[in-house]
Amino acid sequence: MELKIAFGTDDGKHFNDHHFGMAKYYLVYKFFNGGKEFLEKRKNVNFEGDESIKHGDPEKAKATSGVLQGVDVAVARRFGPNITRLLKKFVCVLVRTGTIADAVETINTHMDEVIEEKKKTTDRKHLIFKK
Repeated sequence: MELKIAFGTDDGKHFNDHHFGMAKYYLVYKFFNGGKEFLEKRKNVNFEGDESIKHGDPEKAKATSGVLQGVDVAVARRFGPNITRLLKKFVCVLVRTGTIADAVETINTHMDEVIEEKKKTTDRKHLIFKK
């Protein structure tokens, strides 16, 4: 199974310090048959840190989902209250590592678990992986 996976970042090397939806960019990779390939860096243009929008606001989840069209999995060090909304569209994965490179390897190691969660159409749960 081929999956497109987005990693939230501000600097392109590390996870951002805030919730997934607050990332300046998303690094999108394609994972397939044990392989992986970097596809693109997407700017989070639909939501650029508008402080008037509170964490958990449905509009914030909608904006994040719009930026991530075609993505199957969202990976971050932290998710906010909107994780319940994001789980309807994405497999949400918390990775306990600071670098995107380490997280890419961690996801690759746990790909079977990610695929099993992706196959669920209801009651999807977030996954947590350590390096």
